[in-house]
Amino acid sequence: MTDSRHALIIANDRYTDQGLKKLRAPAQDAAALEKVLHDPQIGDFEVEVVHNASADVMRRRIQGFFNERRRADTLLLHFSCHGLKSESGELYFAASDTEPPLLAATAVPSQFVRSCMSVTRAGRSVLFLDCCYGGAFSRGSSSVRASGDVNVLESFAKDEPVSGRGWAVITASDSMEYAFEDNHLTEDSSAPRPSVFTHAVVEGLETGEADLDGDGKVSLDDLYEYVYRQVREHNPHQTPKKAAELHGELHLAHSRRGRIKIAAVPSPPSLQTALNSEEFLTRQGAVLELQKRLQHTELPVAEGARQHLEEVARNDIQQIAVMASEALGKIRLAPSPDHLDFGVMAKGSAPRKQSVTMHGPPLARHCVAQPRQSWLRVDPTGSGLEVHVDTATEGRLSGDIVLKGVADESVIHVEAEVAPAHKPVDTGPEPGTSDGPTEPSHGGGDEQHTVVIGPQGTPPRPKKPPKTTAAARRTDRRAPALAGAALALAVASIGTLVLAMQRAVTAIVERGEEGVHGTIEDNVREYGALTPLIVCLITGAVALVVGAVARHEVATHREHYTRQAASSTHTLTSIAKGLAIPALVLAVLAGIAYLVGSPYW
Repeated sequence: MTDSRHALIIANDRYTDQGLKKLRAPAQDAAALEKVLHDPQIGDFEVEVVHNASADVMRRRIQGFFNERRRADTLLLHFSCHGLKSESGELYFAASDTEPPLLAATAVPSQFVRSCMSVTRAGRSVLFLDCCYGGAFSRGSSSVRASGDVNVLESFAKDEPVSGRGWAVITASDSMEYAFEDNHLTEDSSAPRPSVFTHAVVEGLETGEADLDGDGKVSLDDLYEYVYRQVREHNPHQTPKKAAELHGELHLAHSRRGRIKIAAVPSPPSLQTALNSEEFLTRQGAVLELQKRLQHTELPVAEGARQHLEEVARNDIQQIAVMASEALGKIRLAPSPDHLDFGVMAKGSAPRKQSVTMHGPPLARHCVAQPRQSWLRVDPTGSGLEVHVDTATEGRLSGDIVLKGVADESVIHVEAEVAPAHKPVDTGPEPGTSDGPTEPSHGGGDEQHTVVIGPQGTPPRPKKPPKTTAAARRTDRRAPALAGAALALAVASIGTLVLAMQRAVTAIVERGEEGVHGTIEDNVREYGALTPLIVCLITGAVALVVGAVARHEVATHREHYTRQAASSTHTLTSIAKGLAIPALVLAVLAGIAYLVGSPYW
């Protein structure tokens, strides 16, 4: 995205006033949202986080955030805190030093935020409100009670923005509702996690599932519809709302649902000319040159070579097409390991972390990771990925992380078991006993179970063999088995063709010796030349069909096959095709010759 994009996240979870309950979510909200908004492959925002600030600091940061902007700027302001309503019905955002009886002096009024949004020069301004809405402060009471209608959207829709500028507000809850924190509203000692609303925002952007129309971008409307569904599914008592005045569509993020798209640099004209040459050796040399360009560190150059090789693999003769296909096989996604088992962990414990290295040339390592389950967390590293598991939910966990590259997909299977906190668990190897180098801990007590090292090393041997389900094992063997069957049928078609030709030659010689007294039909029937010819046609055709099924199986279920299995399938089916097609052609020609020539013999 070419415009300037800025985000301000305000998160308050600690309050000096005892009447304001401590919130669990804001700190986690800020970290999760900052990560996904700042990611250049997703939000590409410049992000600033204000955590547990006073009302004065909050006002300064908010006004400074909206000041000195340009028409091309897109601004996103996110509140994760208490929302309080005064006796007169005005909405306020609670700061760390907010005193409910003195809201005007110690909290940030919605009118102030609305005013800053109205006068900014930025072309687009978006406000996310993930707040627990409390009712009016009751004199003589030491806490905030929930009562009355907050009318959140009305607080921001009263004033029209400056002409030509667009704005939008999305709230976590409706006017009479609380914004629930995982069905909790009071202080809780359990591990912090994002609120239902912000969790849905982060998940929709991070996985790309919020790209409802599949156009490669997450618009404001896409995100709202996705968040609305997710929040209502998790908590029917909470209803997100939206108000907007926008000209055109506002795209908040890139979508990570599809494969990565790279603007390809076309290969040199001389190389393209060589690919179209009539000379076999010239085209072969061009393919070898494309193989070198496929390893290029500049991804657009490598992508250009990949696209040319795909065209060669589809359209050229078999020998050159196989060369191109083998070159393309070297840029398949190759995560190591592709199965992670975290063992048994206590509920609410600090998550262990395991690393995955991406092997191969730069184009093969360039991919995005999309967790299929909400309890999976993935962070990019210099050599690949770092995976950890949310331990908030008890039970046996089994899930997948889908890796998507420019022309390939792969799957990392993850297993874990979250046990009750009092149950003894396997804490993994003692410090210093790792089988290989590990990445250093980043503090906070997190245990590091890194099983893969940098690109120059080799992955350590796992302590236990990966657990694979019976269904996965069957699927992993299906395509190679079909390819083997296709090759066997192709060989059978060649064998029956040779047998048919031998018998046909014998019949023809016999017919020649009989002179005018015999017919070719009698001799062919006597030596049984037609039966192996028919068998040849059947087995050759079946070989091609079975080979096509094997290729389709690999293409549609890449995640179930290792690189070696996919390569073996491709090789076997290519050989089967090379045998079956000539056998079929010769058998058909022999049959036509028999039908046309037999009346004259």
